[in-house]
Amino acid sequence: MKLAISAVEPIINAPFDARFGRCAYFIFVDTETHAWKASPNPALTSGGGAGTQAAQFIAGQGAQAVVSSSFGPNAYEALVAAGIKMYSARAGLVENIFEDFVSGDLEEFSPSSDSGKNARHGRHKGARR
Repeated sequence: MKLAISAVEPIINAPFDARFGRCAYFIFVDTETHAWKASPNPALTSGGGAGTQAAQFIAGQGAQAVVSSSFGPNAYEALVAAGIKMYSARAGLVENIFEDFVSGDLEEFSPSSDSGKNARHGRHKGARR
């Protein structure tokens, strides 16, 4: 599986960036081989619709799942439409978040029942505290 993780820098031990649409980079990691590559987020400097553009970008890169934190309602809808699962993390290094994902320690993101309206507030089920 190809996993995208939002990051501050283009390296595997970069700090995690909780902003999905406005993160600086996405680190794409193959969960089987652990091979990774960094790609700049083309939506970072967009005037609007950054979440949707970022979702389209990672879908175009073949990601099947993404780890971030602040998924806006439009990004959420675009990711659902693309069949990309969303997972939430709070902080840390990308490599540690990847390890948490592989270990099954990250919970799948799920907005409240109002169809993504509060998605940007980071509401998710079963969050580790």
